[in-house]
Amino acid sequence: MTPHELFDRMRTNWLANAPTYDADSLAEDVVLEMPFAAPGRPTRLEGRQRVLDFTRAGREAFPVRFDDCRNVVVHETADPDVIVVEYELAGTHTTTGATASAPFVGVLRARDGKLAGWREYQHTLAIAHAVGRA
Repeated sequence: MTPHELFDRMRTNWLANAPTYDADSLAEDVVLEMPFAAPGRPTRLEGRQRVLDFTRAGREAFPVRFDDCRNVVVHETADPDVIVVEYELAGTHTTTGATASAPFVGVLRARDGKLAGWREYQHTLAIAHAVGRA
């Protein structure tokens, strides 16, 4: 898959309220980075199984149903295997029914049709407000 197709697959998974990644789309040595992760959360994960385990558990524990991935802007880079993606996820808290959204920026690196790296910059305060933890 191309970097654009990989991001489209992630987006499809978000809107299906499924885990972000599946084994078929990840390189064995994939690196997931979240430099602005909330306190107590990892900022870097390496390896397909670690990424799958972490994101599956996170999706199950996150009390938000994603309703939209909007304001998507994809920036090409000098490297055809790398794109920078700006986007906003909007969702509904599954317990309270409150709606909220948060902006993100991701740097996606593909290799041999698989996701080799994803570095995501999150608006952690907006996310905390959305789930009632601010």
